Amino acid sequence: MARAPENDLLQRARTWLAEDPDPETAAELRALLAAAEGCEPGEDECRAWSELAARFSGTLQFGTAGLRGELGAGPMRMNRAVVIRTAAGLAAYLKRQGHISDTVVIGYDARHKSHDFARDTAAVLTAAGLHAVLLPHPLPTPVLAFAVRHHGAVAGVMVTASHNPPRDNGYKVYLGDGSQIVPPADAEIAAEIEAIGSLDEVPLADDGWQVLPAHGQYGIVDAYLHRTATVADPGTPRDISVVYTPLHGVGRDTLLAAFSRAGFPAPTVVAEQAEPDPDFPTVAFPNPEEPGAMDLAFRTANAAGPDLVIANDPDADRCAVAVPDPGSPAGWRMLRGDEVGALLAAHLVTKRVEGTFATTIVSSSLLSRIAAAAGLGFGETLTGFKWISRAPGLRYGYEEALGYCVDPEGVSDKDGISAALLVAELAAGLKSTGRTLCDLLDDLALAHGLHATDQLSVRVSDLSLIGAAMQRLRSEPPATLAGLAVASADDLEQGSPGLPPTDGLRYRLSGAALPGSSVEGARVVVRPSGTEPKLKCYLEVVVPVPTAAELPAARATAAEILTALRKDVAAAAGIDA
Repeated sequence: MARAPENDLLQRARTWLAEDPDPETAAELRALLAAAEGCEPGEDECRAWSELAARFSGTLQFGTAGLRGELGAGPMRMNRAVVIRTAAGLAAYLKRQGHISDTVVIGYDARHKSHDFARDTAAVLTAAGLHAVLLPHPLPTPVLAFAVRHHGAVAGVMVTASHNPPRDNGYKVYLGDGSQIVPPADAEIAAEIEAIGSLDEVPLADDGWQVLPAHGQYGIVDAYLHRTATVADPGTPRDISVVYTPLHGVGRDTLLAAFSRAGFPAPTVVAEQAEPDPDFPTVAFPNPEEPGAMDLAFRTANAAGPDLVIANDPDADRCAVAVPDPGSPAGWRMLRGDEVGALLAAHLVTKRVEGTFATTIVSSSLLSRIAAAAGLGFGETLTGFKWISRAPGLRYGYEEALGYCVDPEGVSDKDGISAALLVAELAAGLKSTGRTLCDLLDDLALAHGLHATDQLSVRVSDLSLIGAAMQRLRSEPPATLAGLAVASADDLEQGSPGLPPTDGLRYRLSGAALPGSSVEGARVVVRPSGTEPKLKCYLEVVVPVPTAAELPAARATAAEILTALRKDVAAAAGIDA
């Protein structure tokens, strides 16, 4: 017989089931309940109890990343019931802010349930008296970010889990400035969500929201493409060949149209990954940074012989770039986000832009040197474009995780489509003079020192391991890493000048600890991921490069130190690298 805690768990599950508006998740939960009721909680063969406990151990928390989690029934999963409550909380927040009948734009990608979640959001907002505006079909996240300001909306919602695994989905909220929410808005919206009572008490409109046209005079896709085409200057070279993959996401049609409007040749699309597919059948994780994700793109490139390979993640807000590399087994080398970030910054400098260049505390410090040399302002923020986009006077921002904001007046968020256009313009310009992106990277190393970066990313199934690693680093801080003295250690949870508090640790290392070494210094930042069950360690080493002849030796030194940093940081955190 089930004990009191199990009876309570069953009752909570039955209450949820009675309100579940989705026949699919209701059937899933009904089957779990039947399985749990058919065996004792302690029986090893009965997994239904542990599954129910996981789903009803709390509620999926709404924060600055909105919501993100695995699809399924229950308050700890992404489902229509959770989304309806979230939309009702957002509506209550907006009305409390004085927005009684203002516009909210809603976009969605091609993941499982994305359209359902977007439609439910429109139904809730419309019933609450707000003017809900739905994008016409699955589109990239940057189109939604653009639409918020283009339509003068007070908020925007994007239903996407970006590059998460297939079984995940998410709910990202933007405010009227076209940027993602930051505190205190996240906590205030979360409080309104928490105040929602029975789901039966949340009104849902049957219709009444607006669906935007994609094309024509008022077409939102055409408006976005018109703006994006201005990223590349008229008259600059356009001779560049590209192999492109959307990784089964929603970027293909928008990127192809953007290239066409800007006058670039049509990229060759990786056929196996061209169509949106929420199951992402050709990749283990639909993220260009993950091992194997680019294999099909490289195979296509080896047959087509392009100048570049470009990839978007599934919602096309990130942009990955690969260059030919005869020494690599694949024949291609993925550029790091920091490398692309520096290349785009250097390109914008040649275009004589004005304003602030900004990046995050985990990205390369090279951007600060490029900005200083050009007489431009520089800003450093916490991780995430919700912070980068709010840097005062922003003209260009990037983060090492393949995110670039190259036109903040158009899209105040990372945008993998406009970034791809700017990369194409840069590469075409270099090609016209017989040079490549790698040549420009060499120039930057000679001018500012070789800034080599790497990352140690550990995925866990038990989230407590991340907390334990952070606690170990705080209680037993390392004195040296890779033979370099830890010159300073900042606990970012306590806050630091110009930055809000966050769960992270930053170590600045001194090259003086290695007698005779030309290493200038290094930096390590350790933090839990905000969107995935990962502990992330961001590594950078800076090596001066007096002459071009010394570049190979500088790269070898940097690689050696980065390898040692990975090993020592893992050991200090007590994690398996």
